[in-house]
Amino acid sequence: MLMETAVHLKKAFLFRGGIVSSQTIVRGVRNSVLFFLVLTTLSGTFPPAALAQDGVDRKVKSKVSPVYPEIARKMGIAGNVKLQLVVAPSGVVKETKVIGGHPILVNAAVDAVKKWRFETASAESTEIKEFRFDPGN
Repeated sequence: MLMETAVHLKKAFLFRGGIVSSQTIVRGVRNSVLFFLVLTTLSGTFPPAALAQDGVDRKVKSKVSPVYPEIARKMGIAGNVKLQLVVAPSGVVKETKVIGGHPILVNAAVDAVKKWRFETASAESTEIKEFRFDPGN
């Protein structure tokens, strides 16, 4: 009787899509494992953010003020541009990332800040700088 019940359950499992359902589950688990492995591998390829000194205010040795874009002046566009800077140990601005601001004003701020020079340091650092653009000035 027990054997007949097991055979019946097996037939019912196969008939109701049990194999298809289990294949879908196996495929889902396999894809999740592959995604985790790729994510883990990629996270090891990029240097950890801890290598950059965040929040360390390095003194600016030379500053260039941004040039207010003429089109922004004509359109009366005012506002702030916020940038994240990665400063190399030598004091040169290595990288900029726009955090916020009007697209017309952003280029002027980025062009100016790339000409800045900071004090030297033992490691690269991350700085946040904000620029105010006012058409009245």
